[in-house]
Amino acid sequence: MNTVAPGKLMNTKWTAVEPVRKEKHFVVTEVEYADDGSVVQCSMQAVMTKRAIHIDWRDLKDNSVWKQGWS
Repeated sequence: MNTVAPGKLMNTKWTAVEPVRKEKHFVVTEVEYADDGSVVQCSMQAVMTKRAIHIDWRDLKDNSVWKQGWS
């Protein structure tokens, strides 16, 4: 399990375990917060294609889908 601090998600780097459309490396570019300050979702941008995806930030904890950093 990846350790993810919700308050420090912005600009973190991630590697997809199973690349889709040859997109492997991503950067968190936007974090959406609820009224109570909790994280709702985040947006990630593929480094090569600049395509944005929206995910639930908790999905980043899953080692079978995401690795911290670029590898």
